[in-house]
Amino acid sequence: MRLFLAILYMGLAFSANVALADTSKLEAMREGTMKKLLFSDPAPVSDVSFTHADGGTFTLTGFEGKHVLVNFWATWCAPCRKEMPMLSELQTEFGGDAFEVVTIATGRNDLNGIKRFFAEIEVDNLPLYLDPKQALARDMAVLGLPITLILDPEGREIARMRGDAEWNSDSAKAIISALIEGSAEG
Repeated sequence: MRLFLAILYMGLAFSANVALADTSKLEAMREGTMKKLLFSDPAPVSDVSFTHADGGTFTLTGFEGKHVLVNFWATWCAPCRKEMPMLSELQTEFGGDAFEVVTIATGRNDLNGIKRFFAEIEVDNLPLYLDPKQALARDMAVLGLPITLILDPEGREIARMRGDAEWNSDSAKAIISALIEGSAEG
């Protein structure tokens, strides 16, 4: 039994060291506005639900199986307006079985206003998720907007950014690409 536990702990320690090494590689890729992206040990996410404009209730853990970039935003948020087309570009380039951009309008955002917002900035490939009472945002300690999280395929938060960023930059794309490739290898 002791041998089994020793092997188990060594395996866990090895996998933790691999995860830390991967994080340091990702941190080295941060340039420009991406320097605000802070990586952390994987942490559980909230199970508070949010809705889709067409109906249906979702949770962040429902996106397990792929890396997910979760962006909390609002129609009145000027930096959100600036970065949303870049998030759309990221979804166009990387979206699929291994990666998805999930945008969640938090707080008082009229659905017609959200649709108008997306039409004005010519974004048609991002979801219309809503957190009208900010229950999810509060539970995820989202203070100020925009806030962006990156979730690993196990549905855990591995990175967070406060404020807007150039999500279509070479740095952002290199980080997303490395995350996807790391999932494919693991």
